[in-house]
Amino acid sequence: TPPGIQQMLIRKNIEIAGAHVVVVGRSDIVGKPMGIILMQRGAGADATVTVCHSCTRDLPEVCRSADILIVAIGRAKFVTADMVKPGATVIDVGMNRDENGLCGDVDFEAVKEVAGAITPVPGGVGPLTITMLLQNTLTAAKLQLTS
Repeated sequence: TPPGIQQMLIRKNIEIAGAHVVVVGRSDIVGKPMGIILMQRGAGADATVTVCHSCTRDLPEVCRSADILIVAIGRAKFVTADMVKPGATVIDVGMNRDENGLCGDVDFEAVKEVAGAITPVPGGVGPLTITMLLQNTLTAAKLQLTS
């Protein structure tokens, strides 16, 4: 998932270098790797990254400071419009179910009015994850054929 998110940011021409990225969630699957990938030196990286978790003080204020906000906490519609800086890019990695069906960790309908760009749930990050999995499978197959 993190490499897919990075590729999406690159392909959508979202400026990563020098941006303040806030990752909400410190899981070993998304949060930590996402922070590491975006802090690396080089193309598609060089961001200043803050990784937040359940003990982060004043989480709404930290989120409001983000140029790019990546949310992966598993809580339906947790991030609201007042937590997003106007014009920020919001990446919703969450997959939850509420009374209306599938939804993300971000209140999409409210946040889309504030954000410069936002990924929907379903249909946002999930297909990217599958694409990156297929790319990794292809790379592994090529390595097997050449060795």
